[in-house]
Amino acid sequence: MRARCLAAATFALMAQSADAAIIDWQAELQRCRTLRENVTPLLQAGEGISAVGRSNRSVRRCIWIQRMAVRKKIPGAEVW
Repeated sequence: MRARCLAAATFALMAQSADAAIIDWQAELQRCRTLRENVTPLLQAGEGISAVGRSNRSVRRCIWIQRMAVRKKIPGAEVW
């Protein structure tokens, strides 16, 4: 009985991680475009993208999303 419960729990965790690995690229890219519009004034004021990225988790995620999208040749991806 314990083995069945453990197997079911393991299968459920594997299914969740598989679902989490699927990225809605277009939605993520749209979020990043919006965030980029908000960060642009800081960059124009002299802040570097790495300085802005270190201070903001969502900016770091967008940088990662953009790099992965460019690498995977996702339509609409652009280099930051």
